[in-house]
Amino acid sequence: MSNATDEYRRNHYVPQWYQKRFIPSAQVDQELYYLDLRPDRFTDPRGVTHLKRNPRRQGFRRCFVERDLYTAMIGGIESTDVETLFFGDVDRDGRNAVEYFANFEHPWDGTNLFHALTAYMTVQKLRTPKGLAWLEASSGTNDKNAVLRAMIGLQQLYCTIWAECVWLIADASESATKFIISDHPVTVYNRRCGPRSAWCRGDNDPDIRYHGTHTIFPLSMDKVLLLTNLSWVRNPYQRETDYRPHPNFYHETLLNILDVQTLRHLSEDEVREINFIIKQRARRYVAAGREEWLYPEKYVSKSEWARFGQGYLLMPDPRAVMYGTQTIVGFKDGTSKSLDAYGRQPGQEGYDGDRKTVGSDWTAFHRFQGEFASLFGPRRRGRAFHMTHLDNEYDTEDYHKYHLSLLKKGK
Repeated sequence: MSNATDEYRRNHYVPQWYQKRFIPSAQVDQELYYLDLRPDRFTDPRGVTHLKRNPRRQGFRRCFVERDLYTAMIGGIESTDVETLFFGDVDRDGRNAVEYFANFEHPWDGTNLFHALTAYMTVQKLRTPKGLAWLEASSGTNDKNAVLRAMIGLQQLYCTIWAECVWLIADASESATKFIISDHPVTVYNRRCGPRSAWCRGDNDPDIRYHGTHTIFPLSMDKVLLLTNLSWVRNPYQRETDYRPHPNFYHETLLNILDVQTLRHLSEDEVREINFIIKQRARRYVAAGREEWLYPEKYVSKSEWARFGQGYLLMPDPRAVMYGTQTIVGFKDGTSKSLDAYGRQPGQEGYDGDRKTVGSDWTAFHRFQGEFASLFGPRRRGRAFHMTHLDNEYDTEDYHKYHLSLLKKGK
């Protein structure tokens, strides 16, 4: 077997280019502190059992890698086509998209890499040992070839749901602690689904279509993408584990890039809480540019799971969210298409919401804006680009009082 072929059998389920984004710029050695959450043991010549050294400082080639994870058997012959052909394109496009959104700022420059990012994130969520084990259990087969085919066939699985989320790119540059990586980098958090809950057993994650489920994807050691279902931003007083409206994985949708929130600066406590979630949802390995960042549990407790950030750690700022019910798009040929906020078209059940649903949503949304203003003050925790300019960093005194009055009206 050639060295090249053998290299393609060493499958990185977290790409090396992605790992490099978590190395401090001043660090000369390109290595990560790699922590095994279930370290192996060995017995020395005296018969004494020890845990293997942990964490280890390792280069990218030795982190998040498993031999023959993607090697398929075709007619009794081993094939590395999944690694060489499929992941080659996915990683190339994903690398460009991750770099772009790690540096995203308003006003938008016209670059369209939304689909490239969500497609990469979908594959990244499925390609890990945890993701493949979930696919195996979900499909009811332990046939490796069938599981790999399912992974490739589902490469768009989460794209639509994420496109209809509220996007927030948060910044850890003001925190001494930076983001860590896990062996399952696209992390899912729902405040009702604690680490020991039924939703989190084994290789399961809470469904991303649940109202209260957030998706966490670190873009670098300083930036993280947080995706929150619009239904949860509009009404965080409903059951976290009920499904959002129109939860179909595949349907037409629109995403307004001007609604992406930026300039949310995280405190060190908030970064540690996010790292704690990432570590709790890992399968076996986490890594970081500094050893001390690997232990957020020194500062964060599982008992606080539902109360991180007063229950709203990952929430975009609702004051920067416009309450719209439908969007009409016109095309050059004179035709048009109408979609509501959840991707439903005229004639589909629930399109544009019934009067009762819209009324309760509207009331809850404005109550939440007031609660958010009361909890966090007039400084925005995420700013979008509305009309012709970026939202103000601070609400005016009158606007802040207006938001506080919404809380009183909503109760």
